[in-house]
Amino acid sequence: MSWSAFLWRNLSRNKVRSLLTGGAIALAIALVCFLATMPDGMNRILEQVATNTRVVVHNEAGLVYPLPYAYMQKVRAMPGVVAVTSWTWFGGVFKEEDGISFPNFAVEPDAVGETWPDYGIPKDQLEEFKHRRDGAIVGGGTLKKYGWKVGDQVTLKGTVFPVDLTFKIVGTIPNERAPHFWFQREYLEQAVKAAGGTFDFLGTIWVRVDDPSRLDPLARQIDETFHNSDAQTSSENEKSYFKNFFGALEGLVFLIMLVTALVAVCIVFIAANTASMTVRERMREIAILKAMGFSRRSVFGMLVAEATLLATLAGAVGAFTSLGLTRLVRYASGSWNPTMGPLASFIVSNTILVEGLFLAFFIGMVSGIVPSYGAARRNVVQTLREVF
Repeated sequence: MSWSAFLWRNLSRNKVRSLLTGGAIALAIALVCFLATMPDGMNRILEQVATNTRVVVHNEAGLVYPLPYAYMQKVRAMPGVVAVTSWTWFGGVFKEEDGISFPNFAVEPDAVGETWPDYGIPKDQLEEFKHRRDGAIVGGGTLKKYGWKVGDQVTLKGTVFPVDLTFKIVGTIPNERAPHFWFQREYLEQAVKAAGGTFDFLGTIWVRVDDPSRLDPLARQIDETFHNSDAQTSSENEKSYFKNFFGALEGLVFLIMLVTALVAVCIVFIAANTASMTVRERMREIAILKAMGFSRRSVFGMLVAEATLLATLAGAVGAFTSLGLTRLVRYASGSWNPTMGPLASFIVSNTILVEGLFLAFFIGMVSGIVPSYGAARRNVVQTLREVF
């Protein structure tokens, strides 16, 4: 009988135990592979929502602090700037019981298409947005959430500004996950003035440049220009800006990776316990093999190989299962279920697959070494006395 057949026969001796142990290892490896997609998945999401041609300018003190509206003209005159648009948070509420359920901003309509050409807003809708004072462009996610469509009228109750505004939806951002609600800044300005207030500030400035290499120099130039002003600026590229919103998730990612390490340690103990039970039950057989002339190295290698083979096979099942499920989610998000889109960013790559297989192999070896070493070192006569 060959060594491979001998190993397989030993593994199939107690099928229930082998299946349960293998299932636990497979589940643990699949979980480890899933969790290992978190760092790269977060970066993919950021890359999807950000480009390398936009700079975001906001108050150095924080996003909740405004900037003077006069900054717009100074930024627009800087070299390399293609388009400039501001966002000013309106804080409008559609249903009072829901609170602020989607982000709504006052913007300059003339430069929206040039600032966000990658959003794919139809040109005819952009033209109507420019010429209709109460027009609004709404993201596909918000349209779908409330069942709105182009041509509908929507009223938002102001929470930051003491005005309620009624809009006509004239365009949409064709992305089913886009939550935006944009409307003309002039419309809000006139309403605030009619209510006896002033509106001479903005929230953030979005700047599109003609060359990605200008991003960092332009950001530094903007900050240096307003360095000694009352409202100093902090400029960053779009990816860095959105990453700030995911800042709280960085701790979660660290916690997830810590849990991943703990799962790996736990599965080592589970596999080691199974290997120890297997060795204890086979002490008579091991003693007979040694009495027949099998060396300690042969016995040790056989026992370690059994534990390693079981863990590696189970780990392969878990790793390839996680790979298949992530690919299925990616396919589903692109065809029949677009709402699963964010999950499609968490992909088990070939690197993660190889790491999962190596981890399973490592678990098998580590879990089998200690009990195998002890069994191989035991004296034959002493063992036979104990088992007979």
